[in-house]
Amino acid sequence: MKHFRLSLSLSLSLFSFSAFAQTKTFYDFSAMDIDGKPVSMSQYKGMKVLVVNVASECGNTPQYTKLQELYMKYGPEKFTIIGFPANNFGKQEPGSNPEIKNFCTSTYSITFPMMSKISVKGKDIDPLYTWLTKKSENGVLDAPVTWNFQKFMIDEQGHVVGFVDPDTDPDTKVIMDWLNGK
Repeated sequence: MKHFRLSLSLSLSLFSFSAFAQTKTFYDFSAMDIDGKPVSMSQYKGMKVLVVNVASECGNTPQYTKLQELYMKYGPEKFTIIGFPANNFGKQEPGSNPEIKNFCTSTYSITFPMMSKISVKGKDIDPLYTWLTKKSENGVLDAPVTWNFQKFMIDEQGHVVGFVDPDTDPDTKVIMDWLNGK
C-alpha cells in the first residue's frame, strides 16, 4: 500500500509538471523586433498569428510575396504574420538585422512584423521556438523546424493549432481554411 501511495504521488507530481508546461501560450513569450525593440507576444491576444522562420537567400524566399498578400488580405486587426529571420539552414540568412529589414522592405515590400534574427534549432534555439516545436512544451505537437519558411499557426487564445512544411506555399488550403474558420 505504501508503494502504491508513493507511485500515485509521483504520478500526480509528474502529471502536474506536465500540465504546467502545457499551460504556456504564445503570449508568455517576447522577442526583439528587427529594430532591436522588445515585443511582447501578448500584444497579439485575440488574433490568429502565423509564425514563420525566414531567410533572404533561400529557394523559398519568394514565399515572402504570398505572405505579404495574406497579411494585406486578412490583417492586421484579426491576423498577423511574424517573421523570424534565422541562419540555421545553409547559412541562407547571413545579413545583419538592418540588412534583412532593407531586403524585406525593398525587395518584397514587407509590412508585417519582423523580429531580430534568432536560432530556430540546436543548442541555442530561441525559447519561443522550443515551445513551438516540442509537444512537451506546447501540449499539441512535435514539429522540429526542417528548413526556412516553416509556418506555425497560433489561434486567438495563443495555442499552436498546426504547422505547414517549409516548401508549402502560405496560401495552401490548410492555412486558408484556418484563416477562414473552416
